[in-house]
Amino acid sequence: MPKIGDIQLPDFPLLLAPMEDVSDPPFRALCKEQGADVVYTEFISSEGLIRDAAKSVMKLDIYEKERPVGIQIFGANLDSMLQSVEIVEQSNPDIIDINFGCPVKKVVCKGAGAGILKDIDKMVSLTEAMVKHTKLPVTVKTRLGWDESSIRIVEVAERLQDVGCQAISIHGRTRVQMYKGEANWHPIAEVKNNPRMHIPVFGNGDVDSPESAMRMRDEFGLDGAMIGRASIGYPWFFKEVKHYFKTGTHLAPPTMEERVDAARRHLQMAIDWKGEKLGVFETRRHYTNYFKGIPNFKELRMKMVTSDDAADVFAAFDEALETFGHHQFA
Repeated sequence: MPKIGDIQLPDFPLLLAPMEDVSDPPFRALCKEQGADVVYTEFISSEGLIRDAAKSVMKLDIYEKERPVGIQIFGANLDSMLQSVEIVEQSNPDIIDINFGCPVKKVVCKGAGAGILKDIDKMVSLTEAMVKHTKLPVTVKTRLGWDESSIRIVEVAERLQDVGCQAISIHGRTRVQMYKGEANWHPIAEVKNNPRMHIPVFGNGDVDSPESAMRMRDEFGLDGAMIGRASIGYPWFFKEVKHYFKTGTHLAPPTMEERVDAARRHLQMAIDWKGEKLGVFETRRHYTNYFKGIPNFKELRMKMVTSDDAADVFAAFDEALETFGHHQFA
């Protein structure tokens, strides 16, 4: 069974991916309840941390019930990254994860995230310096390469392992692909099948059903799956995958009561954590999936995603339960 440093994980663990404005403490708590084995924070700017930027510092909030939890940081400047490691350590996470995969232009243009895939030597030396600078296990999340012609992920993963990286999560797309097209898991399997590799190799990208998670495990032989978009507004995904692994059957979808309860708790935790304005705004993206597949739900969904007043959103949840509480999900 895979281990990250001294952290023993179950067979084929499911990891919640670090997602900007998604993987915050309220959502991580819900995913943990539903079976996520490891959760990661939203990615945090090393420059923001060392400048004490409020938004970056707030992302360091972690809670005992989340463990094991990883804090993910990104940056391209060695001094800033090492300083940020010291700041991160004060939050006492279980893991420090380095983001070498974010494809967003504002990150890439500074040579951070997937931008560093153009300079593998720097990627390796930065990882090595961070490993030496902390007693916490350091892991990496990255992509296959910058583009199709520069995929060297087998070599890259081996080099990262050799400088002390304790696990690697690989998104099966290049930076040029962004989130388009299909994720290619074959190069990730090549990393896993490299006889020199002994750290866990986790797959990411297009794990959107229990069947796809099983393929990643059984066909591609990876050590675990990192779940991103499939979990947004649907924390039950982790539980459904584990049920499928155990029984070969699909778990019944959550009832309307369960959906409303999760949405209500999510919003309340978000308000408690970041205040009403941000809590209401940043929870909106989840409601489409919380209430997916319900006919004639558009009007209520519009209330949920356009209201700036928490009381109105809670009222819409109550109305959803009253109106659609009998709804049977397929």
